[in-house]
Amino acid sequence: MTLDAILASIGNLAAIENVLALIVGLTVGVIAGAIPGMSAAMAVALTLPFTFSLTPITGILLLLGVYKGGIFGGSIPAILIKTPGTPASSATVLDGYPMAEKGQASKALSMALWASCTADLISNLALIFFAAWLASFALKFGPPEFFTLIFFSLTIIAGVSGDSLSKGVVSAILGLLFATIGLDLVYGTDRLTFGNANLMSGLNFIPVLIGLFAIPEILAFVLKKDISVGRTRSLSGQGITFAEYRRCFKSIFRGSAIGVFLGAVPGIGAAPSAFLAYSEARRTSPNKANFGKGELEGVAAAEAGNNGVAGATLIPLLALGIPGDVITAIIIGAFMIHGLTPGPIMFFQNTDIIYTLFAGLLLSSVFLLVIGAGAIKIFKYIAHVPKTILMPSVLVLCVYGGYAVNNSVFDVAVMFLMGGLGFAMYRFNVPPAPFVIAFILGPLFEDNFRQAMLMSGGEMSILLRSPITWFFWIATILTLLALTGAWGRIASLLRKG
Repeated sequence: MTLDAILASIGNLAAIENVLALIVGLTVGVIAGAIPGMSAAMAVALTLPFTFSLTPITGILLLLGVYKGGIFGGSIPAILIKTPGTPASSATVLDGYPMAEKGQASKALSMALWASCTADLISNLALIFFAAWLASFALKFGPPEFFTLIFFSLTIIAGVSGDSLSKGVVSAILGLLFATIGLDLVYGTDRLTFGNANLMSGLNFIPVLIGLFAIPEILAFVLKKDISVGRTRSLSGQGITFAEYRRCFKSIFRGSAIGVFLGAVPGIGAAPSAFLAYSEARRTSPNKANFGKGELEGVAAAEAGNNGVAGATLIPLLALGIPGDVITAIIIGAFMIHGLTPGPIMFFQNTDIIYTLFAGLLLSSVFLLVIGAGAIKIFKYIAHVPKTILMPSVLVLCVYGGYAVNNSVFDVAVMFLMGGLGFAMYRFNVPPAPFVIAFILGPLFEDNFRQAMLMSGGEMSILLRSPITWFFWIATILTLLALTGAWGRIASLLRKG
């Protein structure tokens, strides 16, 4: 990173529209996260259409603000009413709500805020230091290397995004199948268009994303008899002291490191990171007996784990062009809308945008602290927005978002059809994350495979041409062994032998 690039990024970020985009994005994200039933992914998907008329930097900063604000905002209802605003806040409930029951809601929310901001800052620094290095390494990738990388990523995504490997695989296969709809760019033939001209260009990812995430929540609400969301906890007691923050800092740092590591691996997401950070804090804490009963360190570890993922998920996105989770799969759409292709070349062709985003991410950690401080006192009321008002409002935004892409009623119909599919997946506990990421990566997956075959004249051996391809094939095999439990059985047989 040169001095000229740093000065240019500071100048770009100083533009009032970019600062406002961060502030508005963080505020919207915190509000969305604080409303049970609204997830950070849904908030980012609904915000995406509003970025169409913005400059690339402003639009992407807006989405990143929503992302980061949404992850923290989920802790507010998790602590106050035992209802995680986002899946990433599920671990926060374990000690946050018992603290609220004891009249320590302010202390729990203050710790959640400080742990979130600390982890967010650490995650952003990891992105800045490692993304460019990974991008330069990725320049050595050709079609065979990218194919094996995407195959490995899809394996992880299918395996860790739900309780069942088979259901994750089914979801990923469906995503790849839907990605083939439209014209074959090599031979120009129709694929799964059924004679409908609207399908010639394939399915637009924005109606697909909104349909998969927002519509199932609305349908679940309509079919659910009990729509209560719990009892609000009062914001009694004092916030945390510096001594309490210092006591929990070891768990915060460890949780941040776990979040950075897991966030950099495509497909894992914030919720597993939060639970892993929480379990590690409990294992090593001298107060382990108090975990689950209202332990401040438990809140700190959980929030550090889920917020540590936020910046790290952008590492594979910016360096390799591969989204690290569902939300970054949506954000990659904003890059594409503005004619940008995330990946190693972007670090050379769009250096000003990359460094401005880095500067904006660092500034977002400061803004999150300020906005979050107000949120923990004000936004408790948002957690009790009646769902009879919330869900119709979300439906209106869904229709707007689906229509605004191409001003097409067909896209709205696609959104509702995907919503029906998403609801069926929800009822059968099939995770949507593998579908979404496979749908996004599907064209890249296919193109790299076909380019590799054209390079080799159809010889599959080209997929084993370099140490990089060997590494990803071995990593894929080890991942499958671990996910299926075969690794444990092999180890047991070796011990017996």
